[in-house]
Amino acid sequence: MEESFVAHAKEVLAKDTSVVPEFWQAKYRNEAGKNWDKFYNRNTTNFFKDRHWTDREFEELRVGHTFSESKPVLLEIGCGVGNFVWPIIERNPDIFVYACDFSPRAVGFVQANQNYTERRCKAFVCDITKDRLAATIPPHSVDIVSAIFVFSALPPEKQADAVSNIVEILKPGGRILFRDYGIYDLAQLRFKSGHKLEDNLYVRQDGTLSYYFSTDRLRELFVQHGGLAELENDYVVKKLVNAKLNIDSDRIFAQAKFQAPIDSGDIVAAMSGAVLDKQPDDSMNVE
Repeated sequence: MEESFVAHAKEVLAKDTSVVPEFWQAKYRNEAGKNWDKFYNRNTTNFFKDRHWTDREFEELRVGHTFSESKPVLLEIGCGVGNFVWPIIERNPDIFVYACDFSPRAVGFVQANQNYTERRCKAFVCDITKDRLAATIPPHSVDIVSAIFVFSALPPEKQADAVSNIVEILKPGGRILFRDYGIYDLAQLRFKSGHKLEDNLYVRQDGTLSYYFSTDRLRELFVQHGGLAELENDYVVKKLVNAKLNIDSDRIFAQAKFQAPIDSGDIVAAMSGAVLDKQPDDSMNVE
């Protein structure tokens, strides 16, 4: 990000000195899942578009890119109504997808979809900050975890618990693919006074939370706390231009990849994007 932009963003955020009263803060933090369930009750499957862009951003989601098996296993946390699930299953005939969300209504929409079959996908209700994923998914069995615009919905004091939960079901060498709102994003700068709970944490009109990530925060969660290797961790800046109004603004996303330790201990290979392969004659391939 350009220094002039960062300086301006800090100036804008510094002007908002008010915070939501303590009673309402506790309510919003404790009822995060309930408020998302209300969101899906109002909007059903009509709010978000299918995420056809994910395999452009993450090569691990492309057909043929696997870690330990010919048929990869993926977990999507915060699956919503399946906007990520259906494009991935359609493009990759061999992948199996676990999909969870803390909204029972959202999971119900996934299970009711005409494309849903437990031969390819298992959707279940789970609050990843407190419900053990390993109660549904065998420990150390998942190749890829997609965490796309989901951690921002969690109170920051519960995010480390979610990381620990995810790490338990990752295979050695398995990866977490992360994309979410980045610090100084346009949406953060547009919050009016009265929506701030703490630095980088806000509440929307509908009661859902929105947290804005720095790369340092991601490193703290996934590397220092989770014990994972950092493969990528940076900002993606998308410039929006309105020529008619002569306005341009920045959408900023935090995008990262983290990898579970590999049994061989070859951290150099891990950091270069190695693929874990249990075949005896070809024990380490590099994509």
